[in-house]
Amino acid sequence: MEYGSIEREIHVDASPEVVFEVVSSPEHLKEWWPDEAEIEPAAGATGRIVFHRAAPEEALVVPIIVVDAQPPRRFSFRWVYEAGAVPGPSNSLLVTFDLEPSGEGTRVRMTETGFRERGWEAAVLEQAYQEHSEGWDYFIPRLGEYVARLVSSS
Repeated sequence: MEYGSIEREIHVDASPEVVFEVVSSPEHLKEWWPDEAEIEPAAGATGRIVFHRAAPEEALVVPIIVVDAQPPRRFSFRWVYEAGAVPGPSNSLLVTFDLEPSGEGTRVRMTETGFRERGWEAAVLEQAYQEHSEGWDYFIPRLGEYVARLVSSS
């Protein structure tokens, strides 16, 4: 396995405008992905996402920086970089949500890249890739389920 990128794709029965909000705004993000989110959907904006753990002091706080925000087509950010570092291709991972109208809904394609570029030793690379792959296998279906609940209640 080359551990180059993770790609997931789903179709949701909502407009790209609705889906853009779901993948880019804190009040929607925390409904399907992190437990907390602080971010503005604008290129260059910095923020963080938080995943709670069993003990509050073990919470995983992850800084993020928005790379691209083109409503309603694309939202991307960099994460998994050292605190205080300026994130770039060699020291962070890039997550991109591409949204394309499809029938009455939207095709959502999530891509995460940058694993090999981090320069991690093989075991660390393999573990990070596996953890992120399993994570997206869990969270992308939740994104679809949340969008379905959101549009059925409006």
